[in-house]
Amino acid sequence: MLHQPYSTMPGAYQLEKYLYTDADFDTMNWHDCHIQSFCFNDDDELLLDIDYMFEWVQPKKGSKYYKFWIAPCTLIFENVQQVEFELDGGQPIIDFIQRENPQATIAAEYLGREFEYDWDMVMINGEMTFKSAGFKQYVRQAPILIREQKLGLKTRGGICFDRLSFPEKNQ
Repeated sequence: MLHQPYSTMPGAYQLEKYLYTDADFDTMNWHDCHIQSFCFNDDDELLLDIDYMFEWVQPKKGSKYYKFWIAPCTLIFENVQQVEFELDGGQPIIDFIQRENPQATIAAEYLGREFEYDWDMVMINGEMTFKSAGFKQYVRQAPILIREQKLGLKTRGGICFDRLSFPEKNQ
């Protein structure tokens, strides 16, 4: 069943920005974000197509249901190595992402980054660990307010790994 958004007006949810990077890591929260798809490319990148929840909205008086401001995003980890992945079945849903153990990277000049980290993406039904120099997360559409914690494929425009944020797409 296609879930209808409560608001589809662009700008109804005011985004701070449309591109997030590892510099934003401490302010980001991937809890309960659904991973729609992921892949690896020839540039040693891990690409994830996720439904990112920008805000949980408290139930109104008399209601018991939360609502969520969600947008499809492309999350790309760069210079990925030593990947280990375990999934117990079903759609991967992120519980949290942790980074630790900063180490000098041998590809600093190429990547424009001095360090790489050990990353741990803990999911409700699995885990993925890897080394990476950092990430970029592109917001591909304006967030919409819905009662579910994920977008339907039709609402989100299918599976996608675009690196363009939605204002750039509309120009």
